[in-house]
Amino acid sequence: MAIVFITGSTDGLGRAAAQSLLDAGHRVVLHARSQDRAAGIGALASRSAGVAIGDLGSAAELRSIADQVNAIGRMDAVIHNAGVYTERSRGSTPEGHAGILAVNTLAPYMLTALIERPRRLVYLSSGLHRGGEGSLGDVDWTKRPWDAARAYAESKLHVVALAFALARRWPQVLSNAVDPGWARTRMGGPGAPIDIDAGQRTQTWLAVSDESAAVVSGRYWHHLRQQQPAAEAADPEFQDRLVAELGELTGVALPRA
Repeated sequence: MAIVFITGSTDGLGRAAAQSLLDAGHRVVLHARSQDRAAGIGALASRSAGVAIGDLGSAAELRSIADQVNAIGRMDAVIHNAGVYTERSRGSTPEGHAGILAVNTLAPYMLTALIERPRRLVYLSSGLHRGGEGSLGDVDWTKRPWDAARAYAESKLHVVALAFALARRWPQVLSNAVDPGWARTRMGGPGAPIDIDAGQRTQTWLAVSDESAAVVSGRYWHHLRQQQPAAEAADPEFQDRLVAELGELTGVALPRA
């Protein structure tokens, strides 16, 4: 059985993924933004292999999360599930970064660099990533007028490109991106067309399945099927420029193979 770390696993798709993996007999390390959020997951936490606590919008707390996970042991898989969708303003993290960029892009990048390398990496994206091309001119929104929808689309493009960059850079790791669809979560709302179980199925399958279809890398998935991502995400030059930019913004280098 595998041990899997899932960011943002106190509710929504992250919690559903944790529940699914636990029910299948796997070990799961949960993540909560705060002690209060951790207290709210009750029985799920008691079944888990541990709960890492920290705010994904803070570089210091990201380092702490990585330390907590590494102290438990090497993960078989990490599902980078957590994300935020709308912010009325750019916001500012303790390091001065835009909030959506920090949580959706910088956090998975830093955790990937700092957590002991797992066998599999899964990054949650969105079909909206196709509207995020052309972001590297002002990735942190310091010059452009704030546009939350655009910032979200760009962040989801970034994680697809990051997944593909890692598939190239770490050939021994299976690295994939998933569009879970518009699911009925707190973010998606009660009117979303996809139930939460369907929304979590692809990422958990990629994290633990030994089926030949799941043992691949550098792919973009939607409901257990491969799809074509935005052209920029699949461009190695864009991937390398993005990784370099994220290294500059965070001060954290992504290890080579």
